Amino acid sequence: MTEATDLAERAGDRDPRVGLRAVAALRLLLERLEAVQVRSAREQGWSWQEIADVLGVSRQAAHKKHGRQ
Repeated sequence: MTEATDLAERAGDRDPRVGLRAVAALRLLLERLEAVQVRSAREQGWSWQEIADVLGVSRQAAHKKHGRQ
């Protein structure tokens, strides 16, 4: 089982302590994955607007979050 799959399973645990820890770990994993993909998009010449459109946020929000990477 992959880490993400394991975390997703634990996020549904009946024990809130287990579930919340898994949610926090998933949030961190998601942030890392987003950063990797944004970096890849920028390296491939994508504009901030294109990235923002795919992420469902404003151009300004995408740039503010990832512009210094």
